Amino acid sequence: MTQPESDRASQVNVARAIVLRQLTAGPRSRHQLAEALRRRNCPDDVAVEVLDRMEDVGLVDDNAYATELVRAKQEGRGLAKRAIVHELRRKGVDDSTAEEVLADVDPEQERDRARELAAKKLRTMHGLDGPVQARRLAGMLARKGYDPDTVRAIVTEVITDSPEHQPD
Repeated sequence: MTQPESDRASQVNVARAIVLRQLTAGPRSRHQLAEALRRRNCPDDVAVEVLDRMEDVGLVDDNAYATELVRAKQEGRGLAKRAIVHELRRKGVDDSTAEEVLADVDPEQERDRARELAAKKLRTMHGLDGPVQARRLAGMLARKGYDPDTVRAIVTEVITDSPEHQPD
């Protein structure tokens, strides 16, 4: 092996080790892995070669990564589609993959999740005035990416259904 070939083989081995270490810490998008390699001064052609190989063997899969991220953000934090799109972009998932994965999100399930979040939050606000409760609930849902119409409907529904706000 000549010197340049051994240098390239060494670079590929280092890049592979970086990618595997990153994946050991948790799932990553191809973009995130490419950024990690770039930060470590890995040549672009070596990075592409290693990432292509990792995709071929199934270790790097942006679609699977995006699907898992959507599930985790919906179930764990109760985020709406709008907030998840921003999260996917931030993680480097391309728009077409994001659209494909988010097409499976059921609007009714998203609305039910918003209702659950609001009802849970309302239980912690016992004794506050109705407008204060409404404002806090609306702010929480808006920060989670729910659209204004959904926020307004859910807040009204949850406050109206609350035993605290029922006529005696």
